[in-house]
This record gives sequence, C-alpha cells and structure tokens, in this order.
Amino acid sequence: MPKAIKTYVRWVDAVNRVVGEYSMYIVLVMTGILVFESISRTVFSRPHIWTVEVIEFMMAAYYLLGGGYSVILKGHVRMDILYGRWSPKGQAIADLLTAPFFIFYVVFLLVGGLSGLEYALQYGQKNYTPWGPPMAPIKFIMVVGIVLMLLQAIAEFFRDLARLKGEEL
Repeated sequence: MPKAIKTYVRWVDAVNRVVGEYSMYIVLVMTGILVFESISRTVFSRPHIWTVEVIEFMMAAYYLLGGGYSVILKGHVRMDILYGRWSPKGQAIADLLTAPFFIFYVVFLLVGGLSGLEYALQYGQKNYTPWGPPMAPIKFIMVVGIVLMLLQAIAEFFRDLARLKGEEL
C-alpha cells in the first residue's frame, strides 16, 4: 500500500481511538447527573427540568463519538454464522463487498446531519420543551461523530484491501 494510505489509516485510527476512549467517560458524567437528580428529587423534593434532555444529548454524543472506535474494535452488528469460519482473505473480500454500502449509509447520515446543523444555526433552533436548550451544539457533535465514523469506514476499506493483498496496515 502507498505510504499516504498507511499514514491516513494510522492517523484516523489514532484520532478515533482517542475520541472513543474519552467518550467512554461520558457514561460516568451521565451517571453523576442521574444520581444528582435522584437525590434532588427524593431528599430535597426539587426536580430539575433539564436533566432528561442533558442525558439524552450526552447519550447521543456518547454513541456517535464512539462510532469510529466501535468500527476499529469490530463492535458493530455482523452476521457471524459464516463469516467467522472464513479465512482472513475471505473475510476481507466480504468486507470489501459490503463496505460501499456502509460508506453510502454514513454519507447519507452526514448529509442529514449537516442539513440539520445548518437549520439549527440559521434559525437558532431550540428544543420544544420547557427548558428549551439550543440544538446546534448537539447537532455539531453529531456531525463530528459521523465524520469520524466515515473516515474510519474508509480506513477499514483500505485495511481490508491490504489484507486481501497479504499486507497488514
């Protein structure tokens, strides 16, 4: 494989590993917010209107920022009935045949995400709830996560192509 592709795969892997490993800590922050809300409701009889939405936004950030890392770990759903029994080259062929569908899907997610972000920025979109937080920050985070997953999908395509040729990236 050309040096540029090897460098691309190495950099995309490194970025997605860092983002994915740090995004795991979002679960701890969500847990803290939920514990705070539970104590606030039961001990002080003071519920807050913002906690559910903050948790929803953090959960979206968690799974979208971790998407590229999940691709690295091969953590996405896969029918393993036959795939697991195939040779590494057979698996690479299957992955190369299905990769364009995955990339196509992620590109459409990105188009939708960019459209939603543009709308949120242009019109100052807010969530239709009593708290009414702005939607642009979470939509921006969603677009970043989708871009990272797209870059990782392309890196995996190159990795499978190299594996088919008998190389490892």
